[in-house]
Amino acid sequence: MRIKWFFPGIIWFVVSFVLLSLPGNDLPDADLFGIPYIDKWIHTGMFLLLTFLFSYPFTYSHLTIQKLKKWSFKIALCVIIYGVAMEYYQKYFSPGRSFDLADIFFDSAGSLAGMIATSIYYTKKYNKKIGPDGNRGRNQN
Repeated sequence: MRIKWFFPGIIWFVVSFVLLSLPGNDLPDADLFGIPYIDKWIHTGMFLLLTFLFSYPFTYSHLTIQKLKKWSFKIALCVIIYGVAMEYYQKYFSPGRSFDLADIFFDSAGSLAGMIATSIYYTKKYNKKIGPDGNRGRNQN
């Protein structure tokens, strides 16, 4: 597997670290766009994308769906641990930020959703039909 396939995940990891490290007074109000709990939705989306971007390169390998699910689970677990670590980082090192169990819950939900999205994408990618009759693997010439 090529390291360049992981660049989107690495870039998003750095972006998420910067966003989660911002001081509390640099953040917009929680009522952004009038959507209730928008910060929780943002956490979910950030961690869904992080898990998907690190799992996505494995969809190019010829792994079985079971092995892909194992790798996606390992990545999701690492991303969840990262989310918990960031909550502690915010509590102790980021002024104006605090530890929030709800953020950990939504980080974890997003990470698990990213794992499921990767599995769905992989399954659909390799279960495509080639011919109009669903024939796969035969020479259609």
